[in-house]
Amino acid sequence: MRLAAAVKWYEVEHISQAKAAEIAGVSRAEFLAALTRYDVTPFQYQSADDLINEAMDGV
Repeated sequence: MRLAAAVKWYEVEHISQAKAAEIAGVSRAEFLAALTRYDVTPFQYQSADDLINEAMDGV
């Protein structure tokens, strides 16, 4: 149950891989393997607009 919750929270970008692995009680490598089993990408993407807005906020 904790693993499924951690995968979902990671998928919706609420937590990092490291935090998700900690919550699930597994190593980061085991968490990455679980992402594959749940068909969730290990990469978190931002849209071009989000990246531009983030860059402009730092100016």
